[in-house]
Amino acid sequence: MRYPLLFLFSIAAVARAAEPAHGISAASILARTRILASDEFEGRGPATPGEEKTVSYLAAEFRKLGLKPGNPDGTYFQNARLVGITSKPTLAFRVGGNAMPVENINDYVAFSTRVQPHVEGTNSDVVFVGYGIVAPEFGWDDYKGVDVRGKTVVMLINDPPLVDVATGKLDPKLFGGAAMTYYGRWTYKYEIAAQKGAAACLIVHETGPAAYPFGVVITSWSRENFEINTPDRNAGHVALSGWLTLEATRKLFNACGRDFDALKKYAGTRDFRPVQFPAKASFSVDNTLREVDSRNVIALLPGADPRLRDEYLIYSAHWDHLGRDTTKAGDQIYNGAADNAAGVAVLLELAQAYRALPAAQQPKRSVIFLSITAEEKGLLGSRYYAQNPLYPLTRTVANLNMDGANQFGRTSDMEAVGFGASTIDDIGIAVAKAQGREMKPESRPERGSYYRSDHFEFAKVGVPSYYPKSGKKFIGQPDDHGEKLVAAYIAKDYHQVTDDVKPEWTFEGAAQDTEFLLKVGLQIANDAKWPEWRPGNEFKARRDAMLRK
Repeated sequence: MRYPLLFLFSIAAVARAAEPAHGISAASILARTRILASDEFEGRGPATPGEEKTVSYLAAEFRKLGLKPGNPDGTYFQNARLVGITSKPTLAFRVGGNAMPVENINDYVAFSTRVQPHVEGTNSDVVFVGYGIVAPEFGWDDYKGVDVRGKTVVMLINDPPLVDVATGKLDPKLFGGAAMTYYGRWTYKYEIAAQKGAAACLIVHETGPAAYPFGVVITSWSRENFEINTPDRNAGHVALSGWLTLEATRKLFNACGRDFDALKKYAGTRDFRPVQFPAKASFSVDNTLREVDSRNVIALLPGADPRLRDEYLIYSAHWDHLGRDTTKAGDQIYNGAADNAAGVAVLLELAQAYRALPAAQQPKRSVIFLSITAEEKGLLGSRYYAQNPLYPLTRTVANLNMDGANQFGRTSDMEAVGFGASTIDDIGIAVAKAQGREMKPESRPERGSYYRSDHFEFAKVGVPSYYPKSGKKFIGQPDDHGEKLVAAYIAKDYHQVTDDVKPEWTFEGAAQDTEFLLKVGLQIANDAKWPEWRPGNEFKARRDAMLRK
């Protein structure tokens, strides 16, 4: 599950901007967003009729713009071989021999990513493992040698809030300080639980740390999920993955004679040791399985320099959203206008702007425009491309990712997720300054946006990746308008059927940001020097190893 781009929002633009350069048009971005977010596209669910309409539309747009098919097989598509899994779970606890029932959706959301029609576990010991993190570099181990094989582990969301007891201040040396690390990501928590041999992994959902309400968990994970199928049919995954509501968690802890708040505080210390509860968990999951070929859509602008055209810059934006839910009364379609019809519209606008450049300004390196499937299902389309690249990753100089767009007015600032990770930030700072804007680190790094969009899968394999966002300071508006609108979007529209195109959207800010993305990309596509990870970055060693081969 990914948290959407924070630079999407402002109130209706009041600044009267100059006509965008390079033919970039706010009206064009809005028009394409309307199309992709229309009911006709049925919420753009992977492996649905909505996918067929979406990928056909994108291929037709790339063709209309004169871009070459991006797959060397002569098509605009890369098949991403996935498996669809619709889980029907049951979960029950017994505490001291007494039943403590919990109800699907109201108390928990659970599923299995094993490609099996049925999985189950009976009388599994329940162990609270704090934040569920093993981080040797920080001297941190929430498992402390306890054998959790075959057990049900319950853990807290995000990183621990590491506050120095003596000063009461956050320790910036541990777990990224205020910024979330990958250890706080739900994917990591399921992965480490599987490595430890746990039968089930349940994460305690809290709206504040998660940055979204439990309703987002329901809409994102209670219907068909997707996985990349492995030769062992994902047998190495935990049998049951899921989320508990805070209320259900408190109920479980109280029944076991434990105080949730006290244990949460204890979990935020290095001294924490796993707590065995006097409880047993039993679960079963019936899975409906279908193997599907979803598709990434890819177009190519060949580089103008014969010496450099075999080097590649990738722009990415995921086309998928949550599709439609036929069990719902009333509106059933998750149109995903902000998330991420708007980002795809910017991707198309960028492609159009590149094609409109005079011959003398065409990029020296080749530029790939990649619209990705199954981001909402766990970054699967970008992971599939990273594992099965159509162009060598050793010749891929960078990835620039967009997830959403600024539907409203122009800003005087910008933000970069993972600011300082690579030398691309230097380019972004200079381009923003030329636009009269200030580039800043992301304002809410604790939300873990770096791990929630497709650039992360490129970063994981070593490709320098950049995830810029529009800022919060909207020209002519009070300073707090951006944050207010972000909060309103999360509370009302994020992963809900109400994420539709709104009457007040102008996309003037998106045009400003498209110009930024164009200029950053052109510099990368033309510079003699490739972008690099900064020394000490967690992905630098992977890039170095890749380029040594």
